[in-house]
Amino acid sequence: MTQYLDFEKPLAEIEGKAEELRALARANEEMDVSEEAAALDAKASKLLDELYRDLTPWRKCQVARHPERPHCKDYIEALFTEYTPLAGDRNFADDLAVMGGLARFNDKPVMVIGHEKGSDTKSRIERNFGMARPEGYRKAVRLMEMAGRFGLPVITLVDTAGAYPGKGAEERGQSEAIARSTEMCLKIGVPLVSVIIGEGGSGGAVAFATANRVAMLEHSIYSVISPEGCASILWKDAEKMREAADALRLTAQDLKKLGVIDHIIPEPRGGAHRNRQGTIEAVREALAGMLKELEGKDAAALIQDRRQKFLDIGSKGLAA
Repeated sequence: MTQYLDFEKPLAEIEGKAEELRALARANEEMDVSEEAAALDAKASKLLDELYRDLTPWRKCQVARHPERPHCKDYIEALFTEYTPLAGDRNFADDLAVMGGLARFNDKPVMVIGHEKGSDTKSRIERNFGMARPEGYRKAVRLMEMAGRFGLPVITLVDTAGAYPGKGAEERGQSEAIARSTEMCLKIGVPLVSVIIGEGGSGGAVAFATANRVAMLEHSIYSVISPEGCASILWKDAEKMREAADALRLTAQDLKKLGVIDHIIPEPRGGAHRNRQGTIEAVREALAGMLKELEGKDAAALIQDRRQKFLDIGSKGLAA
């Protein structure tokens, strides 16, 4: 059953009416509702186009957080072969909010790392809703070190509201773990490409997305803080999240103009959750393209490329 967002309620009503008509026809074989149902389908299709033609930043936040959107686990299962998960930080524990391991992408060996939010109540609790603790970032550092040692490209899939801010995480050095992960991203001498597949929240996302090439799905978001958190700090009112979303410039379109990201991956009509397979294939093409851009570069060139990319952030927007 499709889960509708707040702004999709008119669409839900139309599609609901069409389904009611078809249910009546199934119960009464003599009833022919094909014409009426087709008219409602056409109306719903037109409305879907209108709703997604020019989404506001806040609506993009809602789409990016949609529970039926493909998550890291879905991409790994669909895009990678011979995936061998690697667990633990060799220090404290295994953080299930971060998954990663050795795999093949287009038959070439790679290291893949990503945030996993979970797909139902049980898995979301186990995965801590994709909010990594220090051991998650230390696991990522371990896997990136291994990739550097064996000359494997690193692919990261970012989807987190932010690093977990709990007391235990802070006691175990959350800030230091994020900094170490970001540092490792900057210094490994292998290609590093990243895709924001949903939410890219604060340092929790930067720790994986400090890459040679960064792409975002069309309706994903990437920001220093959530709109609700920003509104709570600036206006002491979380309900001003719409204004905060506008001010944060967190959309893929804004970030491409500023040079924060390199590519925008188009989403199927109505968002990634309406065509999961189509979205996954679009990400496959983007990853293949970004890795091809980096082919043939030696370690020094890759590190310099990455360093220069982040030194240049913002200059495009300022020049405009």
